[in-house]
Amino acid sequence: MTIQALGDSAITISLGERVDEAIAARARAIAAEIERHRPGGVVDVVSAFASVAVFYERMHSREFAELKQEIAALAARADEATVAVAARRVEIPVCYGGEFGPDLGDVARHTGLTAAEIIARHAGGDYLVHAIGFAPGFPYLGGLPAELATPRRATPRPAVPAGSVGIGGAQTGVYPFTTPGGWNVIGRTPRALFDAGRVEPALLKAGDRVSFVPLAEAEFAAVAAKEVEARAADVATAMAAAGSGSAHATVGMEVLRAGMLTTVQDTGRVGHRARGVPLSGAADAFALRVANSVLGNAEQAAGLEFTLVGPEVRFGRDTLVALAGADFGLPRGRPLRVRAGDILKLGAAKSGCRGYLAIAGGIEVAPMLGSRSTYLRARLGGWEGRALRDGDVLPVRTDARAITGNWRIDERIWPGYSSSPIVRVMPGAHMEQFAADWTAAEWKISPQSDRMGVRLQGPPLQRTRSGDLVSAPVAPGTIQVPPDGQPIVLLADAQTIGGYPQLAQVIAVDLPLVAQLRPGDSIRFRMVSIDEAHAALFARERAFGLLREGVAQKLQGK
Repeated sequence: MTIQALGDSAITISLGERVDEAIAARARAIAAEIERHRPGGVVDVVSAFASVAVFYERMHSREFAELKQEIAALAARADEATVAVAARRVEIPVCYGGEFGPDLGDVARHTGLTAAEIIARHAGGDYLVHAIGFAPGFPYLGGLPAELATPRRATPRPAVPAGSVGIGGAQTGVYPFTTPGGWNVIGRTPRALFDAGRVEPALLKAGDRVSFVPLAEAEFAAVAAKEVEARAADVATAMAAAGSGSAHATVGMEVLRAGMLTTVQDTGRVGHRARGVPLSGAADAFALRVANSVLGNAEQAAGLEFTLVGPEVRFGRDTLVALAGADFGLPRGRPLRVRAGDILKLGAAKSGCRGYLAIAGGIEVAPMLGSRSTYLRARLGGWEGRALRDGDVLPVRTDARAITGNWRIDERIWPGYSSSPIVRVMPGAHMEQFAADWTAAEWKISPQSDRMGVRLQGPPLQRTRSGDLVSAPVAPGTIQVPPDGQPIVLLADAQTIGGYPQLAQVIAVDLPLVAQLRPGDSIRFRMVSIDEAHAALFARERAFGLLREGVAQKLQGK
């Protein structure tokens, strides 16, 4: 067992480099023990095949050392006591073949088995959920009969329907949402693997045993209808408990032109990584926190994030707004008064990539899993789980507070935004498998970058070892190296578990610099220690605290 930092926001406990039921059980036991005692500052615990990641809130290096020691003790105690984590048996009905399983014939040709034999052996398997990741509710299943192993499709499908059961290499799994995918689809289930409206959103969890049960095509619609009924009841219960919005909400803002990839975001969805749910939230969370703070909002209040081209919006009442992040030609970091009927036009960004618009009181969309942030891949949260469109009307919380005076924040609080920044990183779990001089290279930003990750273009990095790695937890800021050698810096919508080598981890303070890079910009990296990373974070948070104090005085009329 080894314990090391995953950047400056998590600790990883590694138990080996192989997929093994005993190791997976040990990982789950350690995760359960840490969850049971929840050391101070811990916000999330994720169990994977052979590792456990423990995410924590901002802390000083001394506190980190104490936390690391406490986690090591809990891991050792769980190991010695071999803590039992009860396993559930979950049956998943599957309609095999036909329109539900278009690749069943291809699998039959590859394996030399008949379609009936494939169905019998796939449904006869006993599967273990090693982890939940890749997408919310997606199960990494072990136990596929060896004779069913089939290479992934040469050309991935642009859209695999939700519920599709597939085989990819020696693995089988179920797609929770309609997504691109290259696995061979042999059937489909009417059961929903993930639904944020349920009391327990994910159908499966690590440690569950899964059985696939053949379902006749004639029965598929009936089972699907019952599933929809159950989901509707759960959603109604959840809405009744939480309220469908807020009694203080009012029609506050009409979207005349949506701009480019404009979404509702807050500071993220904390505490659900074990279900495969990404953090999400603003890619440059610090910019949104500042915009909210100059209005006197809670720093986690929901605002708008837009990319390269900003929206055009009309306000339904008098209010205050604030801008932050990329430069869209209007003052950033100060309250701007708008009147009912006023139109705010934000065109193309002059520099940077992502802008943020905060509104006094915040955007009052219904929270999902404790957050108002939008996660597009799962159509989760925000405004109908999607990017905004022309004509949308967003509810904004009424707020009677007024901030007076012509003032703006000290510019020194902003990160060192640049089109060619030097970004500080900490060593990743597999950095020793690459040449030591990789930090000397300059990397260009690829047009294929998005909220999931910033793709880099430069001299391909060659790994010194061969063989696949066991998938392990990742986080925003993790730099992964896929087989083509071109690194990817993960951002807010990053998956919770990844199988590519982890080269390094961008420190929390510098992640906004990455979020503001646009295609064609460049980036370099500089290695720092965890003590330096924590010191930089504390310096930034002290500055942020002074900002909050100054705004509080303005609110009091001082």
